[in-house]
Amino acid sequence: MKEKRTLTLRLIAYSLCLCLFTGCGGNQASKGTATEGTSSSPTNKEGTSANSVTGTRDNTPQCLIPLADGTAETHNDYASIDYSHSEEGYIMACYTGSCPKVKMQITGSDSVTYTYDLVSDGYESFPLSAGNGAYEITILENVSGTSYAVCLVADIEVALTNEFGPYLYPNQYCNFNSSSNVVSKAAELAESANTDLDVVTNIYNYVITNITYDYKKAETVPSGYTSDVDNILSSGTGICLDYAAVMTSMLRSQRIPTRLEVGYAGDVYHAWISTYITDVGWVNGIVEFDGTSWVLMDPTFASNTSEKELKNFIGDGSNYLVKYIY
Repeated sequence: MKEKRTLTLRLIAYSLCLCLFTGCGGNQASKGTATEGTSSSPTNKEGTSANSVTGTRDNTPQCLIPLADGTAETHNDYASIDYSHSEEGYIMACYTGSCPKVKMQITGSDSVTYTYDLVSDGYESFPLSAGNGAYEITILENVSGTSYAVCLVADIEVALTNEFGPYLYPNQYCNFNSSSNVVSKAAELAESANTDLDVVTNIYNYVITNITYDYKKAETVPSGYTSDVDNILSSGTGICLDYAAVMTSMLRSQRIPTRLEVGYAGDVYHAWISTYITDVGWVNGIVEFDGTSWVLMDPTFASNTSEKELKNFIGDGSNYLVKYIY
C-alpha cells in the first residue's frame, strides 16, 4: 500500500491544488489521454534524479523580462501605465506620487476585474489574463477608509502574438528573474528530465517534500498578500498561494506555460496551478496521470480525507470554481 501511494504521488502532474487558508480545492479538470508521460528517470524525495542521470530535455532556464519601453503608455505626474508589450500578454505600471495606499484595477473583455496593490517604487508587471480584446486599466489613490479616487486610466486593445505569453512571464504574483534561487533549483530538478512531464513531476515532488504548510501564517495573512518565492524556498514554509507561486515560477522558468489560479472549492478560498501539455492542451484543476489517462484528484484533501469522502466532494468538478488567473 505504501509503495502504491508513493508511485501515485510521483505521477501527479500538471495541476496542483494548494489551500489559501485551510483545506484544499481546485477547478474542473480537463480530461485527455496520453500514451507517454510517465517519468523515465526515477526521483528521490528531493525531486532530483535518483541515478543523477542527465536527461535529453534542455533544462536551460528561460526567464522572460517584462519591459516598460515607453513606446505605448499613458502617464501623469503621479503614475504611469506602459502597454508597449501588451501583445506579449502583460502591462507595466508604477506610481510615484505620495499617497501611501494605491490600487490598480484591470478589467478585460471577460468583464472580470482584477485588483492589485501598487507597492513598488518602480514598474511592476501584470498579466492580461482575459487574452485578446479591450481592457480598461485604472490606478486609484486612497482618499480615506475604503474610498479611492481615480488617478490614471488607460483603455487599450490587445491582440496577443503568443497565447501563452501571460503564463510565461513573471508578474506580481510570481516574481522571479534569472538570479532567483527558484530558477536555479528548477534547473537542477529538471536536469534528469526527458519531457516536460518529468520536470513537473520532479518539481512537484520537491515542493511537497520540502515546504510545509504554515497554519499560523494562514490565520494572519493580510489582504493583497503576494509571495516572495525565494524566501518561501529558503524558509521551507508557506500557505497555498506560496506553494503555487513557487511552482509557477519554477515551471515558467523551464518554458512550461503555467497559470496560477485562485478561486473556490466549495466555500473555501484556494490557490492552485494549471499547466499546458503539448498535444493535450490546458489541464485544469487537480489531475493525476496513471500512465494511460488523466484522473481528477486532490492531493491535499487526499492526505487528510478518506478516499470515499474525497471522491464524493470532487464529483464532476462542479465544486471547483476559478475566480482569478495570474
